Amino acid sequence: MKKIEIEELHPLAEYEKIRDSFRRQIMEEKKKRRIQVGPYVSLTFENRETILFQIQEMLRVERVEDPVKVQEEIDVYNDLIPDEGELSATLFIEITDEGKVKEILDRLIGIDRPNVVYFQIGKKKVAADFEAGRSTEEKISAVHYVRFKWNPTSVETFRSEKENYLVVEHPQYKERALISEATKKALLEDLDHAE
Repeated sequence: MKKIEIEELHPLAEYEKIRDSFRRQIMEEKKKRRIQVGPYVSLTFENRETILFQIQEMLRVERVEDPVKVQEEIDVYNDLIPDEGELSATLFIEITDEGKVKEILDRLIGIDRPNVVYFQIGKKKVAADFEAGRSTEEKISAVHYVRFKWNPTSVETFRSEKENYLVVEHPQYKERALISEATKKALLEDLDHAE
């Protein structure tokens, strides 16, 4: 997928004028790209538009206008845009009960290990590759950045299978979610238009 360039960003004053409509558009897009896996884990799959929105919002909140600093932020966020044959997602561990945050996060240590989070496509698995440095053996972050690397055969199986799942297979959290047709369509668009 093509990376974002500085020329694509709106200056802050201009962004304020279009922000409400752009935000509504992105929120609708994100609904198709969010998969809830059990009570605590969700993944939101990113594309150019969702990342462009995140950059614009960050620049707006922090009032960044210096072109050098803007480019630095673009470079950081561009890492979240999937490369060819990939899907990229932000995984959230969402705990609404303040008193249970530590307990549940502690139970989910190891969620970022290989083959714990994956797509189940027929008999095939496409496993998540987690960004390093977000957890240790004693502590885990509530936000993770993950990539799923697909080969052409897996993409075609995903396209043709009627039931595909996103799975979390952790000793303390075994959940799976059926991928809706709207989400499947959005993810296939990403995989088909990766360049």
